Amino acid sequence: MIKRSSNRIQDADFSTELDRFEAKYIIPRQLVEPIKAFIRPYCVMDKHCEKAGGRYFINTLQMDSPALSLHRAKEWEAAHRFKLRVRTYGKPPGDAPVFLEIKRKYFERVIKSRACIPFEAWKPGILNRHVDELNLKSVKEREAFREFVRLADEIDAAPLVYVRYSREAYSGIFDHYARITFDSKLCYQPVFDMYNWGGNGRFISMDSGLVRNRKESSLVLEVKCTEQVPTWMVELVQEFDLIRCGNCKYSTAIWMENLLTGKGDAPFADEFMDD
Repeated sequence: MIKRSSNRIQDADFSTELDRFEAKYIIPRQLVEPIKAFIRPYCVMDKHCEKAGGRYFINTLQMDSPALSLHRAKEWEAAHRFKLRVRTYGKPPGDAPVFLEIKRKYFERVIKSRACIPFEAWKPGILNRHVDELNLKSVKEREAFREFVRLADEIDAAPLVYVRYSREAYSGIFDHYARITFDSKLCYQPVFDMYNWGGNGRFISMDSGLVRNRKESSLVLEVKCTEQVPTWMVELVQEFDLIRCGNCKYSTAIWMENLLTGKGDAPFADEFMDD
């Protein structure tokens, strides 16, 4: 069981030392509308979400070493860890670009870097191409591409699962960077072809809460901001008595696959849930 914290601000898991603060909460579906009503004076729907009709799909190809070292680093709560993922938006194939992302965590500090390439460029051999061939728009993107390839080579990374989910996103009106997102319809598929985004297979639901022994199908609420935490975000956590409990979608997919195949561990407790 997740221990219930008090309503003091310092118990809300907000840190002023983060370049980007992220907190995840598993919430019952009946809290979605009250939370949306609470944030309405401070947020508007994200422009991409609004353009997509209120929700959009996120499709993520997760890569890892043969020994699942990135998944294990999350399980063991390594102080320094990272994820390698390839992401696109909407229902592929489409015109949304593909992002090669590195998401690092240093203690409580989260840093994300990524390189954007056209959807049609995501095909065999892309990671072996020279950075000058990709027409990346900035020095940071070029560096991110090189670093992604370096890390992938270093750990002998291979694609393992596709993770797909629906996101409803809101952006702060008065803040430099503040986001509230609701993720639902979580599902995954073992990778058979890393370039077709799961088009040839059936996705397996992760919404049920089976892996964590939950009775209900819950949503993932994410709170994101810079080190300047808006007061309304603190009040949101207090108002709904939200208890932070990380939800690594990649690790959940691994646990679910282990549960279904009997090939590995699949925890039925919250002992690995802090993200």
